[in-house]
Amino acid sequence: MPTINKNKLTKEQIEKAMACGTAEELMALAKSEGVELTKEEADAYLAELADVELQEGSLKMAAGGSCDSYVCSMVGL
Repeated sequence: MPTINKNKLTKEQIEKAMACGTAEELMALAKSEGVELTKEEADAYLAELADVELQEGSLKMAAGGSCDSYVCSMVGL
């Protein structure tokens, strides 16, 4: 089975992957797309996705101005 080419992932595929809560869920999703993942690869992808989610959340808070002083200090704003 092919490996994941991150440059060719669609927005929908990324959203589905971000909705996965466990490596096993991500592995099943990948398999349904014709890609075989090991548990280690799935764990690594989930860690990457968590970083992306965190960065987007921090940016949204800063852009929207909905950040109290405690939360802002926690994310470095």
